[in-house]
This record gives sequence, C-alpha cells and structure tokens, in this order.
Amino acid sequence: MNIIQSVIYGIVEGLTEFLPISSTGHLIIVSKILGDSSEFIKNFEIVIQLGAILAVVVIYGKRLLTDFDLFKKIITAFIPTAILGLIFYKIIKQYLLGNIWVVALAMLIGGVIIILFEKGYKNKARPIFGDKITYKQAGLIGLAQSLAMIPGVSRSAATIIGGLALGLNRKQIVEFSFWLAVPTMAAASGLDLFKNYQSLAGDQMTYLVIGFVAAFVTAFATIKVFLKFIQKNDFIVFGVYRIIVSLILLGWIL
Repeated sequence: MNIIQSVIYGIVEGLTEFLPISSTGHLIIVSKILGDSSEFIKNFEIVIQLGAILAVVVIYGKRLLTDFDLFKKIITAFIPTAILGLIFYKIIKQYLLGNIWVVALAMLIGGVIIILFEKGYKNKARPIFGDKITYKQAGLIGLAQSLAMIPGVSRSAATIIGGLALGLNRKQIVEFSFWLAVPTMAAASGLDLFKNYQSLAGDQMTYLVIGFVAAFVTAFATIKVFLKFIQKNDFIVFGVYRIIVSLILLGWIL
C-alpha cells in the first residue's frame, strides 16, 4: 500500500459506509482492482471505519450525549450484532472478508430486495408510529443489522429496510442507522485492533491515519447529502446500482 491507495480506500469508505450499497463490499472490490491481497488490508478496511464513525459523532454528538433514552435504544440494537459478531468473528475474517464471490452475490440479492421492497412499500398502507423508536423495534433493527456481517449485504441497507418494514419513516431509520453505526463499527474496529495490533508496522500506522482522515471528511459530506436525498427520494436507485455492480463483478470473475 502507498499514500495514494490509502486515500482512495478512505474516500470509498466515507462514500459508501452510510449508503445502502455496502462499504465492505466496495473496499474488497477496490482491493482486488489495486491488487492488494495482504493480511494488512483486511485490518485497514475495518479500522478506517473509525473515520466514518467520527463524522457521525461530530454531527450528532450533542444529542448522543444528552438523550439517554436514545442511548439505551442504540445499545439495545447493538447487542444482537455484538453477540453474533463475537461468535462468528473468526469465520467472517477467514472465509468471508475478501471473498469477491460473496460480495457479488450479496450485492445482487440485496439490490433485488431493495427494489422489490420499495415497490411494495409505495403501495402498502403503513402503520403510523410516534416520533420515537421503541425498544422492540430497536432490537429487531439490531437483528437486521447482523446480516451485514456478510460482505456485500450493507449494514446501512439492512437497518434501513428493516426499520421501514417495522413502520418507521425514512428520516427516523436513516438517522438511527447512523447512530447505531457508532458502537457497531467502534466495536468491530476495536476488536480487530486488539487481536492484530502486534502485526502493525510503523509505516502501516501512517496509512491508517491517512485513510482515517479521508474517510472522516468524505463521510461527513456524504451524511449531509444523504439526509437531503431521502427527503424526496426512495432507495430504488441504490438497488439498481447494486445489481449493475454485481453483474459487472460476476462477469469479471467468470
């Protein structure tokens, strides 16, 4: 890896982390394009997510620190992912991360699901809930998020579609997805650093810092744009995008 590559990875992470298109999947794709299959790149892809987390903290920090009820619901949603993540960590790291076949198929299936869901969502009478997410909804959203342990599924897509299916409005679930990313990604990055910090060399730490900054700046801008986008648009465009990318990947593999 070099400085330019670390910037590219950071920008891709920041652009894709909070959109329903799978940041992990895109980072794996970029690593294949750049020909980087080292063990370090797997650690790098996880750790630079901290830059995207910081963007959420900067934007929503005051509310996250002052709304204790919201904090408890975020933790409620985080628990299922934390438990399943610890159970399947070794399997995910060894067999799923870096697997381009898994990414391509998950992107394809996820894209189809998003399109079909949105088509049905428009024509369905939906229950109206209050302004606050319940603890039951938070727990179910957390279970939906757990699907994103499969590269290519997208943590954002799983939580957003799960929330919409539970009757939440777009702004509610998109912002909750942002907030839930903080403990989820912090835990994933922290666990990876704890298990692999001894293998990181000095120059690699430099690349991590550069990727972190690039991810933060890009994620900050992406969150702002995405919040405006959802006010007038659904997510079908992301479903179409996922299908196109998956077909290109499958064609490339075959």
